[in-house]
Amino acid sequence: MRLLNMPCGRLALIREVILYGYNQPWVFARSVLPLSSLTGRLRRLRKFDNRPLGDYLFRNPGLRRGELELTRLFPASAILPKEFSAVRDALWGRRSVFYVDHKPLLISEFFLPTFTPYNSPLE
Repeated sequence: MRLLNMPCGRLALIREVILYGYNQPWVFARSVLPLSSLTGRLRRLRKFDNRPLGDYLFRNPGLRRGELELTRLFPASAILPKEFSAVRDALWGRRSVFYVDHKPLLISEFFLPTFTPYNSPLE
């Protein structure tokens, strides 16, 4: 994977979660954690279960965030879980490579149609 400088054929742990707000699915998040990054302190991420990855990352004093990229994901994309196959409009998303102890992790987040953090439109 180009963003992580991973040679072809290298293994990575893929973590996909749905983040909820007010009991509604708000964000589909997909993380790519190269196995070469999951050593030392980051070894614990191999079995992180349901704990929030963001909480771990942002509490880490050695964290550095790479450039933020914005994108639109079209519903036909194979990246979306099947439960969102009925989504018709493109979804806005963002991704960044995070570095912990100089080891890269790619985090992508896509905002689902039910993402309504405010009761009224932003002005």
